[in-house]
Amino acid sequence: MEFCKEKMIHENSVKAALGALPDEGTLERLTDIFKALSDPGRMKILIALSSRELCVCDLSAVCAMSESAVSHQLRILRNLKMVRKRRDGKVAFYRLDDHHVETVIRQSMDHVQE
Repeated sequence: MEFCKEKMIHENSVKAALGALPDEGTLERLTDIFKALSDPGRMKILIALSSRELCVCDLSAVCAMSESAVSHQLRILRNLKMVRKRRDGKVAFYRLDDHHVETVIRQSMDHVQE
């Protein structure tokens, strides 16, 4: 393990790092998003929705999950404001909530494929 060879606190660096930290509420919401992204089923749903708007039946077929499981995961993703729903008659279509979600997914995929 690496330890400091000389015990010294660099106050300017510590102040700058503390200034970069978000408030507790923001930090909790941020970690909730990463927890959601850590589930392979939810990640499949998000990747599928990054290509186009899909209904629960479509997502079930694409992700090889039951419609009930897809609905449960969509509820979690909706609560985190990662996906949104649009009704067309009796059918609910889902899509990514905004471009930020797509950016996180795309950059994460780019990172693991390097």
